[in-house]
Amino acid sequence: MQVIPLKYGTIFKQAFGQPDVFCQFAKDILGIEFNIDKVYTEYEYPEPIGFVRSKYDLFAEDTEKRIIVEVQHVKEEDFFDRFLYNHLISMVEQVGGYQAYGFDRTVYTIVVLTSNFHNRNIKFSYAVSDMNPIGEYGNTVEVYPHRLVFLCPRQVNDKTPPLVKKWLNFIKDSLDGEMDEMDYPDTLWRKIMAAIQKQTINPALLSEIKDDAAWEEAKIRFVEEGERKGRQEALEEAARNFLAIGSLSVEQIASATGLSLERVKALSNKKI
Repeated sequence: MQVIPLKYGTIFKQAFGQPDVFCQFAKDILGIEFNIDKVYTEYEYPEPIGFVRSKYDLFAEDTEKRIIVEVQHVKEEDFFDRFLYNHLISMVEQVGGYQAYGFDRTVYTIVVLTSNFHNRNIKFSYAVSDMNPIGEYGNTVEVYPHRLVFLCPRQVNDKTPPLVKKWLNFIKDSLDGEMDEMDYPDTLWRKIMAAIQKQTINPALLSEIKDDAAWEEAKIRFVEEGERKGRQEALEEAARNFLAIGSLSVEQIASATGLSLERVKALSNKKI
């Protein structure tokens, strides 16, 4: 089956914005029961909170829980800070005043990352951040139930929790634009596949997805250009250090750094 990859926010929101899909996803990822009639897309709180107005891909809440799901393909430099901020804002928004510090709803934020990290030292398929303090005896003091969860389908492994793993494998399977229906016989999987099947997507939504794709490609080029410039600056800094030592010729420095001979000569002239 030809499908629209779940890396695109527009199609992810269409598939996972179905209440029954959203609730089952939350149950398997968070281990909680969640009952709702509606999932909001591109949700904003009525009044601004903090200095940055937050908007959430998928948002739903019942009387006790507030669950937010975000999907992102390209990780900008402020990635972790931004989602921590969004998570905290969804807690702070509930505070009614200086005499009402309580949180009526537990906040759960799930962030789905559909590409790998540039930093190869960051490895996980499922990572959870909670706010519970740990005592001097190593015991966790269970006072803050709120959780921020990061999912990375491309890094699913043997240690990924089984219920989480089935969702990550499904998302990962969609990323090349093709899925085998025989692998997903259950009704819920079929319902999601129907929502992302390429030939059933209406033209208006396809236009939005194309915009998503163009934006993702632009962000990738921006990140790659930044990395390229960063590498160039690092190489030029190394060349300057070699020139300062003075024991190597410009030819040797060019060979060691990979910079062109003309560029090393230019740096040498600037040094002088």
